[in-house]
Amino acid sequence: MTANKVVDWLLQGDAVIQYQTHRDILETDPRHTEALKKRIQFEGWGKQFFNGRHIKINMGRGFYQPKWVNTHYILLDLKNMGISSDIKEIKDTLSAIFRYEKGPDGGINPSNIIKQSDVCINGMVLNYASYFGAKEYYLHSIIDFILLQHMNDGGFNCRLNRKGATHSSLHSTIAVIEGILEYAKNGYTYRLSELQEVERQSREFILQHRLFKSDKTGEIIDTKMLLFSYPLRWRYDVIRALDYFRDAEVPYDPRMQDGIDVLKTQQSMDGTWPMQIRHAGEALFEMEEVGEPSRWNTLRALRIFKYYNVN
Repeated sequence: MTANKVVDWLLQGDAVIQYQTHRDILETDPRHTEALKKRIQFEGWGKQFFNGRHIKINMGRGFYQPKWVNTHYILLDLKNMGISSDIKEIKDTLSAIFRYEKGPDGGINPSNIIKQSDVCINGMVLNYASYFGAKEYYLHSIIDFILLQHMNDGGFNCRLNRKGATHSSLHSTIAVIEGILEYAKNGYTYRLSELQEVERQSREFILQHRLFKSDKTGEIIDTKMLLFSYPLRWRYDVIRALDYFRDAEVPYDPRMQDGIDVLKTQQSMDGTWPMQIRHAGEALFEMEEVGEPSRWNTLRALRIFKYYNVN
């Protein structure tokens, strides 16, 4: 397919893909994209997630179990789709999360056994809670907790407060800085300057690893980081990192090039990118099939290439 035909193919997809293609690739008039955005709740993938009725606290399948059919990950999926941020049922669910799921350390903690909250979970909560307009005072203790978990090497590791991790994790780091970015984009101010400095240091941590390599040996940390999937869940991969840098409007850095080259090599002859892996776990439904051309991966790759002027 030519580049135009690939875009046409994206526009034949779900309302979510249509909306984000117009918004990010075509830069269509916001009045048109807003109309598309409003459709997400009522048709296709968005309707299937939203009408799953699992976004309830202590009803059905609960807040965090089982993976991936639970309130937490469905809220993250809906946020990443770009569904309307002003939906009463979601706002009510957020209020319940902050009432019932906070641990003694101030973080959101769905475990009845582990006393320490998980910074990766809290980064994701900050992400969707900021997008859906949670009241700022609900977020204070989560932000306090996140800042306490920041590590000396610049990033985050969910094992720091449980097992004494000594090196940050790309998985945890990307989840937290996505949350910080969304918090800033939505006008919150509590400890914002501290969060943004932490975000800057975390970006540097990722770049020091050239997105997927050991900073000591240069070897690939985990080959799964080179395989692209959607939904993202908690896992880090190269396309997720580059899409974050694009969204954060971070200028090109030569240390991104290895990741961009990986993205180039994964493109199929027809100009699309395939769905390469499915993370084990339960799902409400499958948006795309492994081994087939993926509109999610193609959309994300194209907007990364557009932002960084990759030919």
